[in-house]
Amino acid sequence: MALDTPDGDVLRVLIVDDHRVVRAGLVAFLGTEEGIEVVGDAADGRAALEQIAVLEGQGMLPDVVLMDLRMPRLDGVGATREVKSRWPAVEVVVVTSFTETETVRAALEAGASGYLLKDAAAEEVAAAVRAAAAGQMHLDPAIAKALTTSLRTPRSAADELTTREREVLVLVATGVTNREIGRRLGVAERTARTHVSNILGKLGLSSRTQAALWAVREGLVEEST
Repeated sequence: MALDTPDGDVLRVLIVDDHRVVRAGLVAFLGTEEGIEVVGDAADGRAALEQIAVLEGQGMLPDVVLMDLRMPRLDGVGATREVKSRWPAVEVVVVTSFTETETVRAALEAGASGYLLKDAAAEEVAAAVRAAAAGQMHLDPAIAKALTTSLRTPRSAADELTTREREVLVLVATGVTNREIGRRLGVAERTARTHVSNILGKLGLSSRTQAALWAVREGLVEEST
């Protein structure tokens, strides 16, 4: 049974992977993590969508989906896109063995808020779940470094941002949540969320992760080491 987090919330997680051993391992580990509850697992993207719909009807919509990429019926990219379209509040963290830049970009463009490799330490998986649920990004360091030069957004797009939006973008790039952005800038959390949405729209991006990488590439913030 999952234990409550300090604020009383339990993070619900759905695990999606076509390898039974991988699913079992993640279920076993996350089941021991304080404040995290595994509410189900699925062997492919189509089964994941069906299960999320059922969980929604039970009032148990997952907070985070751990998503493999290469699966039968519906792969992880397609499933991620469907999840974010149908359940925008559900965050997706990719857990895969594939490091090709195009594959990573496809997952992020589909709406994934994190990208881990399957050799990640168990603690890193838990950290990624908590980060995603808090509206933060969590990328494997090697993946993040490769992507800083692979995302292509016209530089002229920066001219569309207001001074306040630039301030918000810098905070997003440092992994700050909407609530913390609001606190630091003296605005409501809802206002901070609106700023983030406007930034993504103006830059033609689809996730906070992409916005953070864009900010690094444009020199608005330094790349973390």
